[in-house]
Amino acid sequence: MPLPNEAIYTIDYIESLPEGTRAELIDGIVYDLAAPSGTHQALLINIATDIMNHIRKNHGKCMVFPAPYAVYLNDDDYTYLEPDISVICDHGKLDEKGCHGAPDWILEIVSPSSRWMDYVVKLAKYQAAGVREYWIVNPSKNTVRVFDFVGNETEDYHFTDSVASAVFPHLRLRLGDYE
Repeated sequence: MPLPNEAIYTIDYIESLPEGTRAELIDGIVYDLAAPSGTHQALLINIATDIMNHIRKNHGKCMVFPAPYAVYLNDDDYTYLEPDISVICDHGKLDEKGCHGAPDWILEIVSPSSRWMDYVVKLAKYQAAGVREYWIVNPSKNTVRVFDFVGNETEDYHFTDSVASAVFPHLRLRLGDYE
């Protein structure tokens, strides 16, 4: 809960920031985003590419959006996120500004500055909003924590493991292959 003298911001504020400024808005509080590392970006592009290739190979209709991509998670003016990877299967949620509502699958790649946000704050927001599956990829520990919110299951994996998605059961990712 914000302190009484803290400003509460809206999506209009986020959208008014200078081009190239990256920030997220959660419950009216602005969080600046640090520039990602090379490891982060390599993981992001490899994971997103493998997911998109799987969708195309199977003639799927879902879309894969790597950050920066706007997700207006709630039906309010106080939450705007840029997940590292968003997979959206309901095209009715998409417009030129971004995704309006919960993506089906979100992946966040942990950095030292985002640990609390990814493991606690965003976890709660994504689950409450109706995201079906959430992966937290931690390159410093070579681990992936998978939250299947529909099946109410949580599993931990190592980068050497073959990790399956609840959204795409035949897709298997081995993040160690990207190193």
